[in-house]
Amino acid sequence: MTTETRTLTKAELADMLFERVGLNKREAKDLVDTFFDEIREALAKGDMVKLSGFGNFQVRQKPPRPGRNPKTGEAIPIAARRVVTFHASQKLKSAVESTGLTPEDQSV
Repeated sequence: MTTETRTLTKAELADMLFERVGLNKREAKDLVDTFFDEIREALAKGDMVKLSGFGNFQVRQKPPRPGRNPKTGEAIPIAARRVVTFHASQKLKSAVESTGLTPEDQSV
């Protein structure tokens, strides 16, 4: 049995705020946009973002490393860079695990 995976979008989050909290559509959209803008700005500055019961976003520095062009086999250096990592909270992990979906159930 295959179940199609649903994607939750920012627009859907705004609609949920409109329906459940009673904000008008413009306020709900602005709230969602502001929320993600604040997270984006904090991470761009190198700050950690902790969302209790959800997880932590952190900027990590990756050192330069050797790479390889898969077509030619040519060695190509990969420059140092900053990446965002996410670590789910135990509460989120438990909630996801308790759904009981197996990898086979999630395939499209």
